[in-house]
Order: sequence, then C-alpha cells, then structure tokens
Amino acid sequence: MNHRTTRHRALAGGAIALAATLALAGCNDDDSGSGDAAKKPAIKVSGAYVPEPTMADMAAGFFTLTNTGGADQLTSATSDAAGSVTLHSTKGGTMKEEKSFDVPANGRLDFASGGNHVMLEKLGHKPRKGEKVALTLHFRKSDPITVEIPVKEATYDPGQHGDPKTSHDANASHDANASHDANASHTSHKSH
Repeated sequence: MNHRTTRHRALAGGAIALAATLALAGCNDDDSGSGDAAKKPAIKVSGAYVPEPTMADMAAGFFTLTNTGGADQLTSATSDAAGSVTLHSTKGGTMKEEKSFDVPANGRLDFASGGNHVMLEKLGHKPRKGEKVALTLHFRKSDPITVEIPVKEATYDPGQHGDPKTSHDANASHDANASHDANASHTSHKSH
C-alpha cells in the first residue's frame, strides 16, 4: 500500500468519526430536554390591570405572562407614570422585592392579588378608574413589551364582572415606544 492511499484512508476515517460524533451530539441535545431551553421565548401579556390606588404616590399592577417558547426571565419594569417600578412577591402575607422572575418555557408567570405584582412608585399623579397606565416589561432574552394597562376600581374582581375565564389576550408591543390596550382579569390587590 502506498503512502497516498494510507493518507486518503486516514482522512476518510477521520471525517467519518467526526460526522458520527456530531450526529451523536445532536441526538444527546434533543434527548436531554435542552430543546425547550434553546428555543426562542415567545411571551404574551394578558389580563393586565391596575386597581385604582388608595395612596396618591403608589399603585400595584397585575398581569399574566404566557410563554409558548423557551425559558426567559423578567428582569425589570418601567413606566413613564412612575418614578420607579419594582417587582414583588408575596408569600405568607409578607411582601418581598425581587430582582427578577423566571418565565418558564412553555409555561406562565402570574402577577395576581396576594402574590407576585409590580409596584408603581413615585407616581406623577394618582391614576383614576378609566385611565390607562403604560408599563414596559424588560426581559433577559426577549425584546421589551409595552402594554397600556387599564385602571379599574379598587375592589375590581373579574369573577364578579362576568369574565368567563381568568385571562384574556392583551394587545402588546415588542417595541418599547408602542403600546396597546390590555384587558383586565385578576382580583384587586388587597395588601397595598
């Protein structure tokens, strides 16, 4: 066997080994469940509302994030109506400020009375029933989503208003400068 034939066989064998390794690596990624994590997040906002606040400089906001894609993380929220917006959880009646919330792949994250919520602080004016408050949600992977959140009466409870389900689609924009209506759907925030 000459030197050229031996070299050709070695290169062919190396190429086959590389192809087999890549094929097996591809199979392992699919079998490990990392396919969901690698998918791009697809987040929609629904059921957004702000109960008319009792305090002039602070209000709570509620909504549901539905994700039909890969995992993401809500990292912050902003609003032109407020000097600051913070993320909060409530567990066992105790409210705690959070730096972020995980938005699970193919799942949802609820911001509802007695649980997770956003606090709009240092308000420019006290929002009144019938007005709308713009809120922009910022994510680790996804583009920001801005929604126009309707202000409802302080005691708003969607179950008492004939809403057939607890969540409705909101027209949301992935452009931080655009905003659209959001339908209401959660109970009022009782701890603020």
